[in-house]
Amino acid sequence: MKNFFQEIAGGIDGVNAAIANAASWCCLLIVAVEFAAVVMRYAFGVGSIAVQESALYAQAVLVMLAAAWTLKIGGHVRVDVFYAQALPRTRAIVDLCGALVFLIPFAVVLALVSIPYVARSWSILERSREASGLPFVYLLKTLIPLFALLIGLQGVAQAIRAALALAGPAAPSVR
Repeated sequence: MKNFFQEIAGGIDGVNAAIANAASWCCLLIVAVEFAAVVMRYAFGVGSIAVQESALYAQAVLVMLAAAWTLKIGGHVRVDVFYAQALPRTRAIVDLCGALVFLIPFAVVLALVSIPYVARSWSILERSREASGLPFVYLLKTLIPLFALLIGLQGVAQAIRAALALAGPAAPSVR
């Protein structure tokens, strides 16, 4: 049974890693688009709202789709005053409680609240408010429930690992 849960957690990690790897290409796109915007503006005196918005879209894709993987590798900001010095079992308790009490409920609420918001955007194929902006705001908003799903799944993987660590053999006590 332990292997089954480890495979689930590993599968979640694999999905989030693949998505984050694909999203990481947005870094290159952001640099290229921002460079083009600067050259257009300062060398040719031409500005483009669509170019500026495309950089914003790429940043949103990068952040929203790579956030779950960042959680997996411990890249999110956390106050490590106590956690860094804690025993592995104590860390597992903190990780389990954090996932079950905060992370997963947050992801569920965010998904439930954002789905009608995104559905409204899709129903009108929402566009940029700017006349020459990108006509894909509905796609951008779709990242919100997708983010909630990915971060929630990573929370499940985190909870599984913490529960397995707690269910494992207890560390020998030091006297």
